[in-house]
Amino acid sequence: MNAPITAPTTAAIRSDVAAEHVTITPSILYFGTPVVLLSTENEDGSANLAPMSSAWALGQTIVLGLGRDGQSARNLAARPELVINLPAPAQWREVERLAPLTGRDPVPASKHAGCRFEPDKFGAAALRPEPSRTVRPPRVAQCPLQLEASAARIGPDVSGAFVIVEAVVRMVHADPRIVVPGTQHIDPQRWSPLIYNFRHYFGLGPQLGHSYRSETPRD
Repeated sequence: MNAPITAPTTAAIRSDVAAEHVTITPSILYFGTPVVLLSTENEDGSANLAPMSSAWALGQTIVLGLGRDGQSARNLAARPELVINLPAPAQWREVERLAPLTGRDPVPASKHAGCRFEPDKFGAAALRPEPSRTVRPPRVAQCPLQLEASAARIGPDVSGAFVIVEAVVRMVHADPRIVVPGTQHIDPQRWSPLIYNFRHYFGLGPQLGHSYRSETPRD
């Protein structure tokens, strides 16, 4: 039997050595994005909790990309309040428990064949809801970062298969262990988001450097 071929790690790919690139057609483009657990309010007042990995920040606005047929998109169209919960790398198993679940019944035809309806997402993932301060949907108590927000603009993407949500953050809750003492800053050496890298879960590696705009200690 031939020995398995081991792909080079990112650290092993030297930035000063050019390589002849190949043209590929990947099925997805999750090239390393943070995982978010999105809590929204269902029509009956219960909470829906959904994992997603298309989110980025622009000032105090978080831009989210959601599946058009999911419960989260349906909820936000009617009730714009939400919580953007960011899990730590060690919580990937809880995230994966949520992955095959949907709050839609019946399950939309666009969902993966292994997807099933689950009304109690928090219970299914062994996560604890925590009351929010400024919005109705609950926070995920175990997540180190929780952003209470309101969807200010919702619209389709160019393909029509997704919904783009622009959410304005109202309040940020942080585990004190990841905050620089005496400041309003997250300590990037103590906080690592859970990263979704081509459908695999990762955390961040060691610090490589810092931006000239950094306001946190640089040692």
